[in-house]
Amino acid sequence: MPGSTRKTTLEECDLLIRNASVIDGTGGSIRNADVAVSGDEIVGVGPLDGIRAQAEIESTGLYLAPGFIDAHTHDDWALLRTPDMSFKVTQGVTTVVAGNCGISAAPFRVQEDLPDPFNVTPDVQSISFETVTEYRRAIKDEAPAVNVRLLAGHSSLRATVMGSDLERAATSAEINQMAELLDKALSEGAAGLSSGLDYPAAMAAPRGEVVMLARVLRHHPNTVYTTHVRDEGDGVIEAIKEALTTGQRADVPLILSHHKCAGSRNFGKSKTTLAMIDAARAKAEVAMDVYPYTASSSALMERFIDAAKDVIVIWSAPHPEVGGRMLDDIAAEWGVSREEACTKLKPAGAIYFDMDEEDVQRILQHPASMIGSDGLPGTEKPHPRLWGTFPRVLGHYTRDLKLFSLAQAVHKMTGLTAAKFGLTDRGEVAVGKKADLVLFDAETISDVADFDAPEQPAKGIHYVFVNGQVTLSQGHQTHTRAGRFLNNHKQ
Repeated sequence: MPGSTRKTTLEECDLLIRNASVIDGTGGSIRNADVAVSGDEIVGVGPLDGIRAQAEIESTGLYLAPGFIDAHTHDDWALLRTPDMSFKVTQGVTTVVAGNCGISAAPFRVQEDLPDPFNVTPDVQSISFETVTEYRRAIKDEAPAVNVRLLAGHSSLRATVMGSDLERAATSAEINQMAELLDKALSEGAAGLSSGLDYPAAMAAPRGEVVMLARVLRHHPNTVYTTHVRDEGDGVIEAIKEALTTGQRADVPLILSHHKCAGSRNFGKSKTTLAMIDAARAKAEVAMDVYPYTASSSALMERFIDAAKDVIVIWSAPHPEVGGRMLDDIAAEWGVSREEACTKLKPAGAIYFDMDEEDVQRILQHPASMIGSDGLPGTEKPHPRLWGTFPRVLGHYTRDLKLFSLAQAVHKMTGLTAAKFGLTDRGEVAVGKKADLVLFDAETISDVADFDAPEQPAKGIHYVFVNGQVTLSQGHQTHTRAGRFLNNHKQ
């Protein structure tokens, strides 16, 4: 049996999880098995009746899966500010991919007057690290509760080299400087390059600038280019075409961030975009991440509000009293237009109700889609995806709507994600893999967080283990912090 250890080869372990329904993360069939852990590693999977263990957990009726890997986060700063990471641990997440949408805590030199998306969360402009090595050291010192895989952000590189003068293309000399910084970051363990071409910090960057930087990845195995494409609304098809062309010209693996078709004029366009992605996948390595909601969240920007039926202002620096209120209500109270209210509220964050449920389901079902929360920690009233993404997929979309099987759903949040981000020792329940695990009840798992009360832990998750350490026990966080910075090699 693959991944099993014969009873005669293993006599004792630190932890034995008995009688679990094991979902191994590969998308294969579910089977009943015992799982043994010693230190930070899985040392046995199968019938392990003769094993002595320091601790045992009886898990009859529960499912054991690899710890969930959040493919898309902005947790770079939260890992240091709120290292217990309750909003991740309580939904079964054991590893986060940070540094998305072009903004990363490293390599980044803070500048004054930086445009969006540098206001996307309150901490972005208060902590930065000029090298990935410095960031790794901070993670080691703080020891967060979950692991982190860090992307180097294109906009962070631009700000470091170009200062706040970002409304133009970089010069050849500046691109060379950014390439050197990126090469160093990748050598120090960064997972790849991310871009956020839909934001003012990178809008002026032509495709050639991005291609030149993405080509640096060729020299670093297990790295990837991820992109928040240039337009997720009316120009989404052209933006997807640009992203696919960038990946092809750079000749690197591509991941499309939080794929969506925003605005009622674009509902149904996922049929076209997914066909484009399938055609590209026949020639190159292409994937995407997606979150299970019809509302997005980002900085409050005039160019985003037109596509949304409703907009919730989740925080505002000049008007903190309006956090949690509808933009239209604020505008009516002030006697101004939506656009004028938006300008007065900035810098601010918002939730945009701008997607179609059929598109969301179509993208979720696609074999190349991974699950990512895209949550924005540290904001006053965040999008519920920050706390509810993974249990929502397993409860609402898997159990209730039967959009895909339980094994397929878990694969989208474990084995598939591990493979795309070069995490060769995680994402599967198998001997030799790291003991990042989650034990949950498939009949009761559900997201509790909603738009009125977004900071609510999920139901149905019983245990979470990070590197063999119990971080959630019988539904309660232990505050054990065993997370690590994950580089391009096994660890």
